[in-house]
Amino acid sequence: MLLNYGVLAQLVIAVHGMSIPFVDSYFKSSQSVLAGSIQSTLDDIASISQKQQHVDISKLPPLDSEELQSLINPEDLEYHANVLYNLSKTSIDEFGNPTRVIGSSGHFATINHILSVFNKYHWYYDITVQPFTTVISKIESAKLYLNNEEPANYAGLDLTPPTKNNGEFVNGTLVYIKNQGCEDADYEDLVAAYEKDSSVDYVALIERGVCSFGDKSRKAGKYNAQAAIVFDNEDTDDILHGTLGEPQGGEVPSISIVRSLAKHYIDNFLSQGKTVDVSVAIDSYVKSVVTKNVIAETRFGDKNNIVMAGAHTDSVTAGPGINDDGTGTISLLVLAEQLTKYRPTNAIRLGFWAAEEEGLIGSTYYVEQLTAEENARHRLFLDYDMMASPNYAYQVYDGNNIDNPAGSQEIKDLYIDWYVSQGLNYTLIPFDGRSDYAAFIENNIPGGGIATGAEGIKTPEEVAMFGGEAGEWYDHCYHQLCDDLTNVDYEAWEFNTKLIAHSVATYGFSLDGFPAKKAASEINTQSKETPQFKYRGGNLIF
Repeated sequence: MLLNYGVLAQLVIAVHGMSIPFVDSYFKSSQSVLAGSIQSTLDDIASISQKQQHVDISKLPPLDSEELQSLINPEDLEYHANVLYNLSKTSIDEFGNPTRVIGSSGHFATINHILSVFNKYHWYYDITVQPFTTVISKIESAKLYLNNEEPANYAGLDLTPPTKNNGEFVNGTLVYIKNQGCEDADYEDLVAAYEKDSSVDYVALIERGVCSFGDKSRKAGKYNAQAAIVFDNEDTDDILHGTLGEPQGGEVPSISIVRSLAKHYIDNFLSQGKTVDVSVAIDSYVKSVVTKNVIAETRFGDKNNIVMAGAHTDSVTAGPGINDDGTGTISLLVLAEQLTKYRPTNAIRLGFWAAEEEGLIGSTYYVEQLTAEENARHRLFLDYDMMASPNYAYQVYDGNNIDNPAGSQEIKDLYIDWYVSQGLNYTLIPFDGRSDYAAFIENNIPGGGIATGAEGIKTPEEVAMFGGEAGEWYDHCYHQLCDDLTNVDYEAWEFNTKLIAHSVATYGFSLDGFPAKKAASEINTQSKETPQFKYRGGNLIF
Protein backbone atom coordinates (compact mmCIF):
# COMPACT_ATOMS: atom_id res chain seq x y z
CA MET A 1 0.00 0.00 0.00
CA LEU A 2 1.37 3.42 -1.00
CA LEU A 3 0.29 6.46 1.04
CA ASN A 4 0.74 10.01 -0.23
CA TYR A 5 2.78 11.13 2.76
CA GLY A 6 4.03 14.39 1.28
CA VAL A 7 0.54 15.77 0.65
CA LEU A 8 -0.57 14.88 4.16
CA ALA A 9 2.57 16.51 5.54
CA GLN A 10 1.69 19.72 3.71
CA LEU A 11 -1.79 19.78 5.19
CA VAL A 12 -0.59 19.11 8.71
CA ILE A 13 1.99 21.86 8.55
CA ALA A 14 -0.29 24.37 6.84
CA VAL A 15 -3.30 23.82 9.08
CA HIS A 16 -1.79 22.79 12.41
CA GLY A 17 1.63 24.45 12.24
CA MET A 18 3.22 21.18 13.31
CA SER A 19 6.56 19.75 12.28
CA ILE A 20 7.28 16.69 10.18
CA PRO A 21 7.94 14.48 13.25
CA PHE A 22 4.26 14.86 14.07
CA VAL A 23 3.42 13.28 10.74
CA ASP A 24 5.59 10.28 11.56
CA SER A 25 3.96 9.83 14.95
CA TYR A 26 0.59 10.13 13.25
CA PHE A 27 1.38 7.27 10.92
CA LYS A 28 3.01 5.19 13.64
CA SER A 29 -0.14 5.46 15.71
CA SER A 30 -2.40 4.83 12.73
CA GLN A 31 -1.18 1.48 11.45
CA SER A 32 -4.63 -0.01 11.98
CA VAL A 33 -6.47 2.70 10.05
CA LEU A 34 -8.16 1.28 7.00
CA ALA A 35 -6.54 2.16 3.69
CA GLY A 36 -9.86 3.49 2.45
CA SER A 37 -10.12 5.95 5.32
CA ILE A 38 -6.61 7.21 4.66
CA GLN A 39 -7.28 7.53 0.95
CA SER A 40 -10.43 9.50 1.72
CA THR A 41 -8.37 11.93 3.75
CA LEU A 42 -5.86 12.25 0.96
CA ASP A 43 -8.59 12.92 -1.59
CA ASP A 44 -9.96 15.71 0.60
CA ILE A 45 -6.62 17.50 0.76
CA ALA A 46 -5.34 16.88 -2.76
CA SER A 47 -6.82 20.14 -4.03
CA ILE A 48 -4.88 22.11 -1.42
CA SER A 49 -1.61 20.74 -2.78
CA GLN A 50 -2.61 21.69 -6.32
CA LYS A 51 -3.28 25.29 -5.27
CA GLN A 52 0.17 25.49 -3.71
CA GLN A 53 1.95 24.70 -6.98
CA HIS A 54 3.87 27.80 -8.01
CA VAL A 55 6.05 26.68 -10.92
CA ASP A 56 4.97 25.51 -14.37
CA ILE A 57 7.25 22.51 -14.84
CA SER A 58 6.52 22.40 -18.56
CA LYS A 59 8.27 25.77 -18.93
CA LEU A 60 11.48 24.69 -17.20
CA PRO A 61 14.52 24.01 -19.41
CA PRO A 62 15.09 20.37 -20.43
CA LEU A 63 17.46 18.24 -18.41
CA ASP A 64 21.10 18.98 -19.13
CA SER A 65 23.73 16.70 -17.62
CA GLU A 66 26.62 19.18 -17.62
CA GLU A 67 24.53 21.92 -16.02
CA LEU A 68 23.12 19.55 -13.41
CA GLN A 69 26.59 18.27 -12.50
CA SER A 70 27.82 21.84 -12.04
CA LEU A 71 25.24 22.37 -9.30
CA ILE A 72 26.64 19.58 -7.10
CA ASN A 73 28.91 20.86 -4.33
CA PRO A 74 30.49 19.33 -1.20
CA GLU A 75 28.92 21.91 1.12
CA ASP A 76 25.46 20.48 0.47
CA LEU A 77 26.74 16.94 1.02
CA GLU A 78 28.37 17.95 4.31
CA TYR A 79 25.24 19.72 5.52
CA HIS A 80 23.09 16.62 5.18
CA ALA A 81 25.84 14.41 6.65
CA ASN A 82 25.82 16.52 9.80
CA VAL A 83 22.03 16.28 9.95
CA LEU A 84 22.04 12.48 9.66
CA TYR A 85 24.74 12.11 12.29
CA ASN A 86 22.84 14.28 14.74
CA LEU A 87 19.68 12.29 14.04
CA SER A 88 21.54 9.04 14.72
CA LYS A 89 22.35 10.32 18.21
CA THR A 90 18.66 10.31 19.12
CA SER A 91 18.98 6.52 19.39
CA ILE A 92 21.69 6.55 22.05
CA ASP A 93 19.34 6.10 25.01
CA GLU A 94 17.79 2.99 23.46
CA PHE A 95 20.81 1.39 21.76
CA GLY A 96 23.78 2.78 23.67
CA ASN A 97 25.33 4.36 20.58
CA PRO A 98 24.35 6.50 17.59
CA THR A 99 22.47 4.40 15.05
CA ARG A 100 19.88 4.61 12.31
CA VAL A 101 18.89 0.95 12.37
CA ILE A 102 15.26 0.33 11.42
CA GLY A 103 12.89 0.68 14.33
CA SER A 104 15.13 3.24 16.05
CA SER A 105 14.31 6.88 16.61
CA GLY A 106 17.35 7.66 14.48
CA HIS A 107 15.85 5.88 11.50
CA PHE A 108 12.40 7.38 11.93
CA ALA A 109 14.10 10.78 12.10
CA THR A 110 16.04 9.99 8.93
CA ILE A 111 12.80 9.28 7.09
CA ASN A 112 11.32 12.50 8.42
CA HIS A 113 14.36 14.44 7.23
CA ILE A 114 13.92 13.03 3.73
CA LEU A 115 10.25 13.97 3.80
CA SER A 116 11.05 17.47 5.03
CA VAL A 117 13.38 17.99 2.07
CA PHE A 118 10.80 16.85 -0.47
CA ASN A 119 8.10 18.80 1.31
CA LYS A 120 9.71 21.96 -0.09
CA TYR A 121 9.25 20.65 -3.62
CA HIS A 122 5.74 19.21 -3.49
CA TRP A 123 4.99 21.10 -6.71
CA TYR A 124 7.67 19.06 -8.52
CA TYR A 125 7.42 15.62 -6.88
CA ASP A 126 4.68 13.24 -5.89
CA ILE A 127 5.77 11.80 -2.54
CA THR A 128 4.52 8.45 -1.32
CA VAL A 129 5.40 6.26 1.61
CA GLN A 130 5.26 2.47 1.59
CA PRO A 131 4.96 0.96 5.08
CA PHE A 132 5.81 -2.69 5.66
CA THR A 133 6.58 -5.05 8.52
CA THR A 134 9.87 -6.88 8.76
CA VAL A 135 12.13 -8.37 11.41
CA ILE A 136 15.34 -7.20 13.01
CA SER A 137 17.71 -9.24 15.11
CA LYS A 138 20.74 -8.90 17.29
CA ILE A 139 23.14 -11.50 18.60
CA GLU A 140 24.24 -10.31 22.02
CA SER A 141 26.66 -13.20 22.43
CA ALA A 142 27.47 -16.60 20.95
CA LYS A 143 29.61 -19.35 22.44
CA LEU A 144 30.72 -22.66 20.97
CA TYR A 145 32.79 -25.48 22.45
CA LEU A 146 33.81 -28.68 20.64
CA ASN A 147 35.20 -31.34 22.97
CA ASN A 148 35.56 -28.56 25.56
CA GLU A 149 37.69 -26.40 23.24
CA GLU A 150 36.52 -23.03 21.95
CA PRO A 151 37.32 -22.54 18.25
CA ALA A 152 39.26 -19.46 17.24
CA ASN A 153 36.77 -18.45 14.57
CA TYR A 154 32.98 -18.84 14.56
CA ALA A 155 29.86 -16.67 14.44
CA GLY A 156 26.15 -16.87 15.04
CA LEU A 157 24.08 -16.76 11.86
CA ASP A 158 21.94 -13.66 11.49
CA LEU A 159 18.29 -14.09 12.59
CA THR A 160 19.16 -17.17 14.62
CA PRO A 161 16.87 -17.94 17.54
CA PRO A 162 18.54 -18.04 20.96
CA THR A 163 19.29 -21.15 22.94
CA LYS A 164 16.91 -21.84 25.82
CA ASN A 165 16.32 -19.11 28.38
CA ASN A 166 18.04 -16.56 26.15
CA GLY A 167 21.56 -17.82 26.22
CA GLU A 168 21.90 -20.95 28.34
CA PHE A 169 24.16 -23.67 26.99
CA VAL A 170 22.64 -26.59 25.14
CA ASN A 171 24.79 -29.70 25.07
CA GLY A 172 24.76 -32.52 22.59
CA THR A 173 26.68 -34.96 20.46
CA LEU A 174 27.77 -33.86 16.99
CA VAL A 175 26.18 -35.63 14.00
CA TYR A 176 27.50 -35.01 10.49
CA ILE A 177 24.63 -34.58 8.04
CA LYS A 178 25.08 -36.15 4.61
CA ASN A 179 25.24 -34.07 1.45
CA GLN A 180 24.23 -30.48 2.25
CA GLY A 181 21.30 -31.15 4.57
CA CYS A 182 18.66 -29.92 2.14
CA GLU A 183 16.64 -33.14 1.80
CA ASP A 184 14.87 -35.25 4.41
CA ALA A 185 16.96 -38.28 3.44
CA ASP A 186 20.13 -36.42 4.43
CA TYR A 187 19.13 -36.69 8.10
CA GLU A 188 18.98 -40.47 8.36
CA ASP A 189 22.05 -40.59 10.60
CA LEU A 190 20.45 -38.09 12.98
CA VAL A 191 17.25 -40.16 13.03
CA ALA A 192 19.29 -43.30 13.68
CA ALA A 193 21.19 -41.63 16.52
CA TYR A 194 17.96 -40.74 18.32
CA GLU A 195 16.59 -44.24 17.75
CA LYS A 196 19.74 -45.68 19.27
CA ASP A 197 19.77 -43.40 22.32
CA SER A 198 16.96 -40.91 22.79
CA SER A 199 18.34 -39.81 26.16
CA VAL A 200 21.10 -37.89 24.38
CA ASP A 201 20.67 -34.57 22.57
CA TYR A 202 22.32 -34.00 19.20
CA VAL A 203 23.72 -31.08 17.21
CA ALA A 204 23.73 -31.18 13.40
CA LEU A 205 26.92 -30.40 11.44
CA ILE A 206 25.90 -29.30 7.94
CA GLU A 207 27.91 -28.20 4.91
CA ARG A 208 27.04 -24.97 3.15
CA GLY A 209 25.57 -25.29 -0.34
CA VAL A 210 22.54 -26.09 -2.55
CA CYS A 211 19.86 -24.63 -0.24
CA SER A 212 19.60 -21.65 2.07
CA PHE A 213 20.94 -21.51 5.61
CA GLY A 214 17.36 -21.09 6.80
CA ASP A 215 16.32 -24.32 5.09
CA LYS A 216 19.19 -26.17 6.74
CA SER A 217 18.29 -24.84 10.17
CA ARG A 218 14.62 -25.77 9.76
CA LYS A 219 15.50 -29.27 8.53
CA ALA A 220 17.76 -29.76 11.53
CA GLY A 221 14.94 -28.63 13.79
CA LYS A 222 12.48 -30.95 12.06
CA TYR A 223 14.67 -33.89 13.06
CA ASN A 224 15.09 -32.66 16.65
CA ALA A 225 18.62 -31.29 16.54
CA GLN A 226 19.24 -28.91 19.44
CA ALA A 227 21.35 -26.64 17.25
CA ALA A 228 22.89 -26.47 13.78
CA ILE A 229 26.52 -25.80 12.92
CA VAL A 230 27.05 -24.82 9.28
CA PHE A 231 30.55 -25.04 7.83
CA ASP A 232 31.82 -23.37 4.70
CA ASN A 233 32.17 -25.25 1.43
CA GLU A 234 35.08 -22.98 0.50
CA ASP A 235 38.60 -23.21 1.92
CA THR A 236 39.04 -19.84 3.55
CA ASP A 237 40.05 -18.52 6.94
CA ASP A 238 37.29 -15.91 6.76
CA ILE A 239 34.29 -16.73 8.89
CA LEU A 240 31.00 -17.34 7.12
CA HIS A 241 28.60 -14.42 7.64
CA GLY A 242 25.20 -15.75 6.71
CA THR A 243 21.55 -15.26 7.55
CA LEU A 244 18.68 -17.63 8.18
CA GLY A 245 16.37 -15.14 6.50
CA GLU A 246 12.98 -14.11 7.79
CA PRO A 247 11.78 -16.69 10.35
CA GLN A 248 9.30 -19.23 9.04
CA GLY A 249 9.10 -21.32 12.20
CA GLY A 250 11.12 -24.36 13.18
CA GLU A 251 14.60 -22.81 13.09
CA VAL A 252 17.12 -23.91 15.71
CA PRO A 253 20.04 -21.94 17.18
CA SER A 254 22.54 -21.80 14.32
CA ILE A 255 26.22 -20.98 14.15
CA SER A 256 28.90 -21.02 11.44
CA ILE A 257 32.49 -22.30 11.41
CA VAL A 258 35.29 -22.45 8.85
CA ARG A 259 35.73 -25.52 6.67
CA SER A 260 39.13 -26.53 8.08
CA LEU A 261 37.68 -26.84 11.58
CA ALA A 262 34.77 -28.98 10.41
CA LYS A 263 37.07 -31.24 8.37
CA HIS A 264 39.29 -31.71 11.42
CA TYR A 265 36.43 -33.15 13.46
CA ILE A 266 34.96 -35.11 10.55
CA ASP A 267 38.26 -36.73 9.55
CA ASN A 268 39.78 -37.29 12.99
CA PHE A 269 36.69 -38.09 15.05
CA LEU A 270 33.35 -38.69 13.36
CA SER A 271 34.64 -40.81 10.48
CA GLN A 272 36.45 -42.99 13.03
CA GLY A 273 33.41 -43.46 15.24
CA LYS A 274 34.65 -41.10 17.94
CA THR A 275 32.28 -38.79 19.79
CA VAL A 276 32.44 -35.00 19.56
CA ASP A 277 30.72 -33.22 22.43
CA VAL A 278 29.19 -29.84 21.60
CA SER A 279 28.12 -26.94 23.80
CA VAL A 280 26.34 -23.98 22.20
CA ALA A 281 24.98 -20.82 23.82
CA ILE A 282 23.40 -17.99 21.85
CA ASP A 283 21.81 -14.92 23.41
CA SER A 284 19.84 -13.22 20.64
CA TYR A 285 16.51 -11.73 19.75
CA VAL A 286 14.36 -11.50 16.64
CA LYS A 287 11.48 -9.03 16.64
CA SER A 288 9.05 -7.47 14.21
CA VAL A 289 9.14 -3.78 13.36
CA VAL A 290 7.10 -1.54 11.09
CA THR A 291 9.18 0.66 8.84
CA LYS A 292 8.71 2.42 5.51
CA ASN A 293 10.14 3.20 2.11
CA VAL A 294 9.85 6.72 0.72
CA ILE A 295 9.28 7.17 -3.01
CA ALA A 296 9.56 10.49 -4.85
CA GLU A 297 8.54 10.78 -8.50
CA THR A 298 8.64 13.78 -10.78
CA ARG A 299 5.16 15.03 -11.66
CA PHE A 300 6.40 15.70 -15.20
CA GLY A 301 7.81 13.12 -17.61
CA ASP A 302 6.67 9.99 -19.43
CA LYS A 303 5.14 7.67 -16.82
CA ASN A 304 5.61 4.71 -19.17
CA ASN A 305 9.38 5.21 -19.05
CA ILE A 306 10.35 5.42 -15.39
CA VAL A 307 14.03 6.04 -14.66
CA MET A 308 14.61 4.93 -11.08
CA ALA A 309 17.52 5.47 -8.71
CA GLY A 310 17.73 4.35 -5.10
CA ALA A 311 19.69 4.29 -1.85
CA HIS A 312 19.00 2.80 1.57
CA THR A 313 18.15 4.90 4.60
CA ASP A 314 19.09 2.53 7.43
CA SER A 315 22.34 1.65 9.16
CA VAL A 316 23.39 -1.38 11.16
CA THR A 317 22.82 -1.31 14.91
CA ALA A 318 26.51 -0.78 15.66
CA GLY A 319 26.86 2.72 14.23
CA PRO A 320 25.40 5.81 12.55
CA GLY A 321 26.04 4.64 8.98
CA ILE A 322 27.26 7.90 7.50
CA ASN A 323 29.10 6.23 4.62
CA ASP A 324 26.84 3.16 4.59
CA ASP A 325 24.55 4.43 3.27
CA GLY A 326 24.15 8.00 4.42
CA THR A 327 26.26 9.00 1.44
CA GLY A 328 23.94 7.39 -1.11
CA THR A 329 20.85 8.82 0.57
CA ILE A 330 22.39 12.29 0.69
CA SER A 331 23.58 12.17 -2.92
CA LEU A 332 20.01 11.50 -4.02
CA LEU A 333 18.63 14.25 -1.78
CA VAL A 334 21.08 16.81 -3.15
CA LEU A 335 20.31 15.65 -6.68
CA ALA A 336 16.57 15.84 -6.02
CA GLU A 337 16.84 19.47 -4.97
CA GLN A 338 18.76 20.46 -8.10
CA LEU A 339 16.52 18.46 -10.46
CA THR A 340 13.71 20.89 -9.71
CA LYS A 341 15.39 23.41 -12.01
CA TYR A 342 14.77 21.19 -15.04
CA ARG A 343 12.03 19.45 -16.99
CA PRO A 344 12.53 15.70 -17.45
CA THR A 345 11.44 13.88 -20.60
CA ASN A 346 10.97 10.61 -18.73
CA ALA A 347 9.57 10.28 -15.24
CA ILE A 348 12.31 10.10 -12.61
CA ARG A 349 11.55 8.07 -9.51
CA LEU A 350 13.81 8.09 -6.43
CA GLY A 351 13.57 5.24 -3.93
CA PHE A 352 14.73 5.58 -0.33
CA TRP A 353 14.76 2.02 0.96
CA ALA A 354 14.38 0.84 4.55
CA ALA A 355 15.76 -2.42 5.94
CA GLU A 356 18.57 -2.92 3.43
CA GLU A 357 20.83 -4.02 6.26
CA GLU A 358 18.31 -6.71 7.24
CA GLY A 359 18.56 -8.32 3.80
CA LEU A 360 17.41 -5.81 1.14
CA ILE A 361 13.90 -6.02 2.57
CA GLY A 362 12.57 -2.60 1.55
CA SER A 363 13.66 -2.68 -2.08
CA THR A 364 12.55 -6.29 -2.45
CA TYR A 365 9.15 -5.45 -0.97
CA TYR A 366 8.80 -2.54 -3.39
CA VAL A 367 9.57 -4.66 -6.45
CA GLU A 368 7.35 -7.53 -5.35
CA GLN A 369 4.36 -5.21 -5.04
CA LEU A 370 4.66 -4.16 -8.70
CA THR A 371 2.13 -5.58 -11.13
CA ALA A 372 3.47 -6.81 -14.46
CA GLU A 373 2.23 -3.57 -16.02
CA GLU A 374 3.98 -1.44 -13.38
CA ASN A 375 7.15 -3.49 -13.76
CA ALA A 376 7.11 -2.90 -17.52
CA ARG A 377 7.07 0.86 -16.96
CA HIS A 378 10.35 0.67 -14.98
CA ARG A 379 13.00 1.03 -17.67
CA LEU A 380 16.00 0.77 -15.37
CA PHE A 381 17.24 0.97 -11.78
CA LEU A 382 20.42 2.69 -10.57
CA ASP A 383 21.80 1.70 -7.16
CA TYR A 384 23.90 4.02 -5.00
CA ASP A 385 25.34 2.45 -1.86
CA MET A 386 28.53 3.72 -0.13
CA MET A 387 29.71 6.63 -2.25
CA ALA A 388 32.64 7.88 -0.17
CA SER A 389 34.72 5.14 1.46
CA PRO A 390 37.90 6.70 2.91
CA ASN A 391 40.21 4.16 1.23
CA TYR A 392 38.07 4.25 -1.89
CA ALA A 393 38.17 2.72 -5.32
CA TYR A 394 35.77 3.85 -8.02
CA GLN A 395 33.80 0.65 -8.53
CA VAL A 396 31.27 -0.11 -11.28
CA TYR A 397 28.93 -3.09 -11.16
CA ASP A 398 29.85 -5.46 -13.97
CA GLY A 399 26.45 -5.84 -15.60
CA ASN A 400 25.86 -7.33 -19.03
CA ASN A 401 22.93 -8.11 -21.30
CA ILE A 402 23.41 -11.89 -21.23
CA ASP A 403 23.26 -12.70 -17.52
CA ASN A 404 21.25 -9.60 -16.60
CA PRO A 405 18.22 -7.86 -18.12
CA ALA A 406 18.96 -6.06 -21.38
CA GLY A 407 20.16 -2.56 -20.64
CA SER A 408 22.48 -3.52 -17.78
CA GLN A 409 25.47 -3.40 -20.14
CA GLU A 410 24.50 0.08 -21.34
CA ILE A 411 24.27 1.33 -17.74
CA LYS A 412 27.74 -0.04 -16.97
CA ASP A 413 29.13 1.60 -20.11
CA LEU A 414 27.63 4.96 -19.13
CA TYR A 415 29.50 4.90 -15.80
CA ILE A 416 32.75 3.80 -17.42
CA ASP A 417 32.55 6.47 -20.11
CA TRP A 418 32.02 9.17 -17.48
CA TYR A 419 34.98 8.10 -15.33
CA VAL A 420 37.18 8.00 -18.43
CA SER A 421 35.96 11.45 -19.50
CA GLN A 422 37.01 12.81 -16.10
CA GLY A 423 40.44 11.20 -16.27
CA LEU A 424 39.54 8.83 -13.42
CA ASN A 425 40.32 5.14 -13.08
CA TYR A 426 37.70 2.53 -12.25
CA THR A 427 37.37 -1.16 -11.42
CA LEU A 428 34.56 -3.63 -12.07
CA ILE A 429 32.83 -5.49 -9.26
CA PRO A 430 30.33 -8.35 -9.59
CA PHE A 431 26.60 -8.30 -9.16
CA ASP A 432 26.43 -10.60 -6.11
CA GLY A 433 23.26 -9.46 -4.35
CA ARG A 434 24.87 -7.26 -1.73
CA SER A 435 22.80 -4.17 -2.48
CA ASP A 436 19.34 -3.08 -3.52
CA TYR A 437 19.69 -3.79 -7.23
CA ALA A 438 19.08 -7.50 -6.56
CA ALA A 439 15.28 -7.60 -6.63
CA PHE A 440 15.14 -5.38 -9.71
CA ILE A 441 17.46 -7.61 -11.72
CA GLU A 442 15.70 -10.76 -10.53
CA ASN A 443 12.45 -9.23 -11.74
CA ASN A 444 13.59 -8.31 -15.25
CA ILE A 445 14.43 -4.65 -14.62
CA PRO A 446 17.90 -3.73 -15.94
CA GLY A 447 20.18 -2.35 -13.30
CA GLY A 448 23.56 -0.97 -12.46
CA GLY A 449 25.37 1.14 -9.95
CA ILE A 450 28.60 2.37 -8.48
CA ALA A 451 30.29 1.97 -5.10
CA THR A 452 33.58 2.75 -3.37
CA GLY A 453 34.18 -0.46 -1.40
CA ALA A 454 33.24 -1.97 1.93
CA GLU A 455 35.25 -4.58 3.85
CA GLY A 456 37.24 -5.71 0.81
CA ILE A 457 41.01 -5.34 0.80
CA LYS A 458 42.64 -2.73 -1.39
CA THR A 459 45.36 -4.14 -3.64
CA PRO A 460 48.70 -2.54 -4.55
CA GLU A 461 47.40 -2.21 -8.11
CA GLU A 462 44.42 -0.23 -6.83
CA VAL A 463 46.69 2.04 -4.82
CA ALA A 464 48.43 2.93 -8.08
CA MET A 465 45.02 3.72 -9.57
CA PHE A 466 43.32 5.54 -6.68
CA GLY A 467 45.86 6.20 -3.93
CA GLY A 468 45.20 5.03 -0.39
CA GLU A 469 46.62 2.09 1.57
CA ALA A 470 47.20 -1.41 0.27
CA GLY A 471 46.18 -4.31 2.48
CA GLU A 472 43.50 -2.27 4.26
CA TRP A 473 39.72 -2.27 3.95
CA TYR A 474 38.20 0.23 1.56
CA ASP A 475 36.09 1.32 4.53
CA HIS A 476 37.85 0.46 7.78
CA CYS A 477 34.71 1.48 9.70
CA TYR A 478 32.29 -0.65 7.67
CA HIS A 479 29.37 -1.67 9.93
CA GLN A 480 31.07 -0.16 12.98
CA LEU A 481 30.56 2.69 15.43
CA CYS A 482 33.24 4.76 13.69
CA ASP A 483 31.19 5.07 10.47
CA ASP A 484 30.67 8.70 11.44
CA LEU A 485 31.40 12.15 10.02
CA THR A 486 35.13 11.39 9.82
CA ASN A 487 34.56 8.30 7.69
CA VAL A 488 33.96 9.87 4.27
CA ASP A 489 36.21 11.06 1.47
CA TYR A 490 34.62 14.23 0.11
CA GLU A 491 36.53 14.23 -3.15
CA ALA A 492 35.27 10.75 -4.05
CA TRP A 493 31.80 11.65 -2.81
CA GLU A 494 31.57 14.79 -4.94
CA PHE A 495 32.78 13.00 -8.06
CA ASN A 496 30.33 10.16 -7.53
CA THR A 497 27.42 12.50 -6.87
CA LYS A 498 28.19 14.26 -10.14
CA LEU A 499 28.16 10.85 -11.83
CA ILE A 500 24.81 10.10 -10.21
CA ALA A 501 23.52 13.39 -11.58
CA HIS A 502 24.88 12.47 -15.02
CA SER A 503 23.22 9.05 -14.99
CA VAL A 504 19.82 10.37 -13.94
CA ALA A 505 19.99 13.35 -16.30
CA THR A 506 21.05 11.20 -19.25
CA TYR A 507 18.24 8.70 -18.93
CA GLY A 508 15.76 11.25 -17.65
CA PHE A 509 16.33 13.24 -20.84
CA SER A 510 16.32 10.37 -23.33
CA LEU A 511 16.26 6.58 -23.56
CA ASP A 512 17.15 6.59 -27.25
CA GLY A 513 19.35 3.57 -27.95
CA PHE A 514 18.49 1.92 -24.64
CA PRO A 515 17.13 -1.62 -25.11
CA ALA A 516 13.36 -1.89 -25.22
CA LYS A 517 11.66 -3.29 -22.12
CA LYS A 518 9.72 -6.53 -22.23
CA ALA A 519 5.97 -6.20 -22.55
CA ALA A 520 3.93 -6.79 -19.40
CA SER A 521 2.70 -10.13 -20.77
CA GLU A 522 6.32 -11.35 -20.97
CA ILE A 523 7.28 -10.40 -17.43
CA ASN A 524 7.30 -13.05 -14.72
CA THR A 525 8.23 -11.80 -11.26
CA GLN A 526 10.09 -14.58 -9.49
CA SER A 527 12.52 -13.01 -7.03
CA LYS A 528 11.33 -15.02 -4.04
CA GLU A 529 11.19 -18.35 -5.83
CA THR A 530 14.39 -18.18 -7.87
CA PRO A 531 17.01 -15.98 -6.20
CA GLN A 532 19.85 -15.23 -8.59
CA PHE A 533 22.29 -13.99 -5.98
CA LYS A 534 23.96 -15.79 -3.09
CA TYR A 535 23.89 -12.64 -0.94
CA ARG A 536 21.01 -10.62 0.43
CA GLY A 537 22.73 -7.47 1.59
CA GLY A 538 25.81 -8.13 3.70
CA ASN A 539 24.90 -11.73 4.53
CA LEU A 540 25.06 -14.91 2.52
CA ILE A 541 21.73 -16.69 2.14
CA PHE A 542 23.15 -19.98 0.82
